[in-house]
Amino acid sequence: MASQHHLAKADENDENSRARGDGGHGGAAAGTGSGTGAGAGTAAPDAARGGPGAPGNAPPGSGTPRSAPSPGGSGGSGGGPAAGGELKAGLKNRHLSMIAIGGVIGAGLFVGSSAGIAAAGPAILVSYALVGTMVVLVMRMLGEMAAARPASGSFSEYADQALGRWAGFSIGWLYWFFWVVVLAVEATAGAVILNGWMPAVPQWAWALAVMVVLTATNLVSVGSYGEFEFWFAGIKVVAIGGFIVVGLLAVFGLLPGSDNPGAGFAHLTDTGGFLPNGWGSILTGILMVVFSFMGSEIVTLAAGESQDPQRAVSKATNSVIWRIGFFYLGSVLVVLTLLPWNDPSITDEGSYVAALNSIGIPHAGEVMNVIVLTAVLSCLNSGLYTASRMAFSLGRRGDAPASFATTTTSGVPRPAILGSVVFGFVAVFFNYLWPDTVFAFLLNSSGAVALFVWLVICCTQLRMRRVIEQETPEKLVVRMWLFPYLTWATIGMIVFVLVYMLFDDVGREQVLLSLLVAAVVVAIAVVRELRGRRTAGHADSESHDLSGKT
Repeated sequence: MASQHHLAKADENDENSRARGDGGHGGAAAGTGSGTGAGAGTAAPDAARGGPGAPGNAPPGSGTPRSAPSPGGSGGSGGGPAAGGELKAGLKNRHLSMIAIGGVIGAGLFVGSSAGIAAAGPAILVSYALVGTMVVLVMRMLGEMAAARPASGSFSEYADQALGRWAGFSIGWLYWFFWVVVLAVEATAGAVILNGWMPAVPQWAWALAVMVVLTATNLVSVGSYGEFEFWFAGIKVVAIGGFIVVGLLAVFGLLPGSDNPGAGFAHLTDTGGFLPNGWGSILTGILMVVFSFMGSEIVTLAAGESQDPQRAVSKATNSVIWRIGFFYLGSVLVVLTLLPWNDPSITDEGSYVAALNSIGIPHAGEVMNVIVLTAVLSCLNSGLYTASRMAFSLGRRGDAPASFATTTTSGVPRPAILGSVVFGFVAVFFNYLWPDTVFAFLLNSSGAVALFVWLVICCTQLRMRRVIEQETPEKLVVRMWLFPYLTWATIGMIVFVLVYMLFDDVGREQVLLSLLVAAVVVAIAVVRELRGRRTAGHADSESHDLSGKT
């Protein structure tokens, strides 16, 4: 989702650019949610553990890791609502394989890379490499926890267990908020492309249509979601793979009929050097590309609805290095070797369209529009799925309406899906009526949530490693490298990016508004937990008094 929130504002300001495939929506990286399933080994919700007043629930800030219950449970006594249903293991291995691969390729890669190239020149490769390294490390940490304890809420449930209930509540709702805003961004972006092809149909009608269709697929079964995502991801993988192969042939003068002179790697240094805008441009590039990776971590959630979640998580975690290296670094390298970094066509037409036009590929703009639309639909499909599964997990733990924890006979959390899509529709409504006020606030206030999620994953893994080693060491099939040193290094990298954003004109607003929303959510979580403890304390006191009288 290449700097989704940097680019999303251009959805309203540059519709003509978007219609040709290099506009401003920052497509969220395709991802999935997850859930418990037959044989998925999902940790029981807080409700089953005894609610906020249950023994072992660490108070806010205590930092006492809590042991997870036996996998697969959903019942038990306690103060929270019991689970109202179970998700089913309907995702096949081929679904997860394509979700993992395609999940790295968001629409932001196609439409956002041109801005990064213009800002940093060839050095944008370093920016992608640094952010990619950070994501690989975060994925390794999440993979370690998810392989040992697959859960419908993934990092939200792990934060609940390791950092306290307030943490699981806060990051779960922030993550849900992020994805439902993305639904509106992507629906609008897809509507612009479709309206360009068929202008007789208004944009709002196209946005409504794509939302309704993909909501329907999610309501049928997890298998239908997986099948749609399999083909969406397949198109993206074929498109990027074909672009890299054709581009490299043209770069070295081996492509028959190519209009590109084929300068090899000369363009990396022949226009002002590799760092034409100085070392600081690498940091600027990081801010512009960091959000394009959001969603790459979500395959670990999807594994919860597969037959063998541990194997799926291990495979996805181990392959993330080559996925990022090939699709991101490989494709951007091809653009930079086909054209000088400051070629006006890169920003005017979009980096991938400009590269294809330099080779002489006919109708490159329309071809890229089809690919971008596919990426947008993929993001919509996965965003709705992800948001609904997080809502389902929150409901199971008593942190959301109890109805969110119910499922149909086919294992679909219908209330969680409908609740998520309703908010998405409302956000689309805001986008058309108040794009520069209400919708802009929604975009900016969710702008840094990706970094918050990654930071929470790191902090959670620091504590969860000890718990897993003590309780189920045999399940540590995926281990974070050089623990805890690389974990702390990753925390430092994320904090550095957040602080640096405060000195960026666009990033500053995103960080401050995201922190404001996060503070409100955390405050609600702490108040709920304190009230729950107070209620539980009164209940225990009354029970003790009654037993004493008898």
